[in-house]
Amino acid sequence: MSPALEGPALFIGTDTAYVALVRPALDPADPDVRLAAEEAGVPPEEFAGPGDIWAVLFENDGEGDGFELPGVRDAEPAGFAERLRAELTTASGPFTVDGGAVLRLDARPAGADAYAFTARITPPDDPEAELTVETGPLPVAALLADLDAFLGSLA
Repeated sequence: MSPALEGPALFIGTDTAYVALVRPALDPADPDVRLAAEEAGVPPEEFAGPGDIWAVLFENDGEGDGFELPGVRDAEPAGFAERLRAELTTASGPFTVDGGAVLRLDARPAGADAYAFTARITPPDDPEAELTVETGPLPVAALLADLDAFLGSLA
């Protein structure tokens, strides 16, 4: 399960423990978007639509945060999702998917047709402050469906 968000989003985890790669869309009803549009002298609808900044969001037992990933292009999150999908369809044991300098996902079998994950997150502005998020068991079928939907949203 994941929080509601417009734009491409890949959530791995539960409502209380997750890591997510997101590229939020701009909502013309958002007060910050309305203010920026007013300052620019254009209607808020001109600012609406897909954003171009990727972010990592995370939550662990009600404590969460996130950070932007300036300069990341769609191909990088897509590559991460494709590698995760490939591992989920072929692995029979633990595996790791490297998402670059800010994200690494360690997976381990957690019952029949499920995996639990340890997400290792390194904020770009503080490389010494690695954070970890532990998810409970997640069904492989649901993860594959989420990965397909995410990859489809980038196509």
